[in-house]
Parts: sequence; structure tokens; C-alpha cells
Amino acid sequence: MLDFLFLAGETADTPANAGGWLLLLGQLAVLGLIFYFLLIRPQKKQQKQMQAMLSTLEKGDSVLTSSGFYGVVIDVMEDIVIVEFGNNKNCRIPMKKTAITEVEKANKES
Repeated sequence: MLDFLFLAGETADTPANAGGWLLLLGQLAVLGLIFYFLLIRPQKKQQKQMQAMLSTLEKGDSVLTSSGFYGVVIDVMEDIVIVEFGNNKNCRIPMKKTAITEVEKANKES
């Protein structure tokens, strides 16, 4: 009797299980969209803003580094900038552009 009930039940090919799989795929798609709009898209936007900021970096700009130091840009190369810290003119340190978190443009009074 139990074998008959087991065989009479739904199998994997029935429409009820197919609807369950579609519901599961729909939920995964919705979670993927939420994940994209809450995590990936804002990070990409922030990376674009950072890249734009670093591409406009020029000699004389005041910068804040990721370690918290304020300095003035002395020279700009492809991936490296030379930054002067404090009033001591001998304290010039080469660093990667990616270590710069904020840029304040130099006042151009001409």
C-alpha cells in the first residue's frame, strides 16, 4: 500500500515542480538585481569618480593621503606622484596615485 502511494505522488517532471523551479529562479534573479544595485553599482560609480579625480591631478594641488597626511604635489608621473609634506622642503615622498583620497586644487590667481 505504501508503494502505491509513493508511486502515485508527483514526480520531478510534473508541472507543480516546474513552477517551483521557476519561482526559485525568479527569486535568485531578484536577489541578483538587489545585490547589483546595492553593492556593485555604487562601487563602480565611486571608482569612476576616484579615477576622474586622479586624472586631473597636477603640480601644486593639495592632497590628503590614505594614511591621513596632507601634502602638496610636486611632480606627477604615470602611476606615481611626489608629494611634499609639511614646511620641511626636504620631506618629499614618492607614492602611488591610488594612495591619494582627496584633492584640493591649487588657487590659480593670474
